[in-house]
Amino acid sequence: MGPGGIATIIAALSLLAIAIALAYTVIRVGRFIDEARVSLKVLTEDTAPLIIESTRTLELINSPLESFAKITKNVEEVTTKVTETATDLIDKGGPAVKVAGALITAAQAGKARSKKKKAE
Repeated sequence: MGPGGIATIIAALSLLAIAIALAYTVIRVGRFIDEARVSLKVLTEDTAPLIIESTRTLELINSPLESFAKITKNVEEVTTKVTETATDLIDKGGPAVKVAGALITAAQAGKARSKKKKAE
């Protein structure tokens, strides 16, 4: 066996070592992918109920908030109507304003009388 035969054997052994290293790497990567798939499956199974519970919790929180929104809207409508009615009464200057003025005057006079009685 000459130098060419020895070189051929060394080259063949080198290629065999490279092939074994590649096979080992492929097997390790395959196992890694399998473990990643299992971990992802477990994560998905654990996360799905949490997401469902979070969604339900948000729905339960939003229900009263929607009720508050309706109540606020109704209060706003009533306030607007009262303001419009008061503005109409004041703008027209009719008997309602005269009656209100008389009531205020009577109330002030009553307070003045009660202060005089307490002072005596």
